[in-house]
Amino acid sequence: MKNLPKMISTKDAAYLADMFNWHIVTAKKINHYISMVTDERISKKLTELVEMHTDYCSTIIKLIESGESND
Repeated sequence: MKNLPKMISTKDAAYLADMFNWHIVTAKKINHYISMVTDERISKKLTELVEMHTDYCSTIIKLIESGESND
């Protein structure tokens, strides 16, 4: 199939929602631990992890938005 349909099935949407939740919860937990860390190198790496997980969340949102497009 060369052209993918611009739709997301109910099952796909549920899985994307689960993925989003995994990443947002992980980002929140890491963000919490950043406040407890005193080593600057560890804090920097944890901050990078938070950014990575929030980027994944943004990507998932874009996938959902493009799947709901009617054009």
